[in-house]
Amino acid sequence: MEEKWLNWSKRMQAIAQAGLTYSKDPYDIERFQELRQISLEIMSEYTNLKNMKKIEELFANETGYQTPKVDIRGVVYKNSKLLFVKEKSDGGWSLPGGWADVGFTPSEIAVKEIHEESGYKTEPKRLLAVLDMSCHPHPPAPYHIYKIFIECSLIGGRAETGLETEKVSFFGRDELPALSVQRNTESQIKMLFDQLEEKKNNVIFD
Repeated sequence: MEEKWLNWSKRMQAIAQAGLTYSKDPYDIERFQELRQISLEIMSEYTNLKNMKKIEELFANETGYQTPKVDIRGVVYKNSKLLFVKEKSDGGWSLPGGWADVGFTPSEIAVKEIHEESGYKTEPKRLLAVLDMSCHPHPPAPYHIYKIFIECSLIGGRAETGLETEKVSFFGRDELPALSVQRNTESQIKMLFDQLEEKKNNVIFD
């Protein structure tokens, strides 16, 4: 579902970054630098970001072999409703979560993010889904992102906002608030309701 220009641009960026990491020949390095620059120009042409320095910071700020980033979302189910937090950054609602941190397992990240963003204490229960963001109706993003959804059981705590959140609430399938679609889409939320309500044990992927 990702725009072709964005997919092409990210692939070019990944090839260029790998080339700059492993190439020794100065002429090859020069060509990969040029390829990276072309990928940035594509991003600038098709987005509202016209500041090339800002695009470089967002899109070409890494070294080494490029791999997808990992976003982990905690799924907490209570009385036929899911736990959501309202994001300060865009005013939309999302499942608690964030980038995977080095030194933590995926389930540890889910539990940590839920507590930091909502105040609730949980324990991990099972993996629900691993999704490629580019295959779903999210807004364009400069990175290739995998989204991991982990069901967690509520064991304590109380609703408290965190540094990045301004409200905490549970919502049912038919009363969803305005979502932060950068983080989760309506179709993904309904997919998770299906998983939980129908007690499906299969892991959804891609």
